Amino acid sequence: MQSAQLQHLTPREAHQLLEADPRALLVDVRSSMEFLFVGHPTGAIHIPWIDEPEWEVNPHFVRQVRELMLGGIICNDETDCAPVILICRSGKRSVEAGQRLIEAGLRSVYNVLDGFEGELDEHHHRSTLAGWRFDGLPWEQC
Repeated sequence: MQSAQLQHLTPREAHQLLEADPRALLVDVRSSMEFLFVGHPTGAIHIPWIDEPEWEVNPHFVRQVRELMLGGIICNDETDCAPVILICRSGKRSVEAGQRLIEAGLRSVYNVLDGFEGELDEHHHRSTLAGWRFDGLPWEQC
């Protein structure tokens, strides 16, 4: 069996995959403050990769994702597992988190390019160039 690699999707492609595959999981890896106060994709599950107050990598991240996947039993066979789609602010932390999941043996792991808010524009604003929110995809905030 060929080793898995982290795959990348635009926000629209990620939304389409979530709509097409009811097994797909959307995991928001941003901090708790970002998830709650900046907003998050509707239906996203929050498992921070790095969170306050220590700002260290979550040592339980892989286990917490596996728990969502019922330990991996939502795989049909060796090659068809539920897609795990990771999103962060601009698509950087989710790459790190995705690599960790691949190293742990998960096979269908995706990073959302440009994340929830995208990169900063010339005025230091986000959500003006790219990202989930920029694309008008469903989101909510507390």
